[in-house]
Amino acid sequence: MAPAKERHLRDFFSGLHDRRVTGRCGHDLWDVVLIVLCGTIAGADDFVSIADWARSKEAWLRDRLGLRLANGIPSHDTLTRVFALIDPGQFHDGFLAWVAVVAGRLKVKQIPIDGKALRGSRKGASPALHVVSAWATEAGLTLAQVRAEEKSNEITAIPELLEMLDISGALVSIDAAGCQKEIAERIVTAKGDYLLAVKGNQPRLYEDIERLATAALEADYAGLSRHTREESGHGRAEFRFCFVLTDLEAIRDLALWADLKSVVCVVRSRTVDGKTSDETQYYISSRAANAKTFQQAVRRHWSIENECHWVLDVAFGEDDHRLRDGHGPENLSLVRKMALAMLKKAPAKMGVKNKRLKAGWDNAFLETVLRDFLED
Repeated sequence: MAPAKERHLRDFFSGLHDRRVTGRCGHDLWDVVLIVLCGTIAGADDFVSIADWARSKEAWLRDRLGLRLANGIPSHDTLTRVFALIDPGQFHDGFLAWVAVVAGRLKVKQIPIDGKALRGSRKGASPALHVVSAWATEAGLTLAQVRAEEKSNEITAIPELLEMLDISGALVSIDAAGCQKEIAERIVTAKGDYLLAVKGNQPRLYEDIERLATAALEADYAGLSRHTREESGHGRAEFRFCFVLTDLEAIRDLALWADLKSVVCVVRSRTVDGKTSDETQYYISSRAANAKTFQQAVRRHWSIENECHWVLDVAFGEDDHRLRDGHGPENLSLVRKMALAMLKKAPAKMGVKNKRLKAGWDNAFLETVLRDFLED
């Protein structure tokens, strides 16, 4: 696969159809898309601030990025209208093409899948947009996303998301919403492995695992792979104990769960400010591995929450964004994820929020962030 720098970012989005009325388009579609991406990287969180940023950088946008800007910088109303009209499927196709180049050089070992509500997109009685995303743990990169109107629709969104991904050889980890026989089957058929959290939405499976875990405790975990980890700091102490069950004949529906090899049990005890809380979580997997490996995989699953969703809220203000027009929320969600991936890659010893500030102040640094994708 060709290195990313051999392709202009425009090439990935060449399939975008301009849905504005022909002859009444005062601004080039690509100019609009790139202004929004660059403005988002540079610390602007909405179309008003993006338009303001672009006006202050008009000479740079012309000279360094080669934008035509035949009618100057588009207004924030124009940015809002264009992003509301862009077909999200076509925009996502461009995103997937870009990801294929970025991730093509990487060995994706684990793919957590999780949903996130864009709370600011709620409009009247209409629910907020809910997006289900796949995340490449090692690369810190969103691989794909699917729109779901509500969290309850994740069960139908996850198979659609899996269809977009090459998961061969990867461990796909999903919370309890994705613990479904059909999803497990789909992952195994695609030559991946699954790690699925088990909760009350699968009562029969949960009961069987609970009985197995109790029997393991009574036998003092004899013959089982076990791993213990303790951490403390900042007034908090945490103890984690993981053990793996591989004798699964007592699971009544064993044959219905594709290639089920391991049941993973994680016991956590956390003490914060003198108060202790305990919880036990169960997982099923088509992979055979030891307790240490599974405990690491369980922790890495939450990188999608800690390194993606949390950062989008804190560093990009995603939950505070009140965009509700047309396809705008879905399209801008992808722009933020592209910006996040580019900023993570940028060589600077600072957090994403400060990288955004630096990109807004320092044209040279912004060019560094964009470098691999803007050279002709």
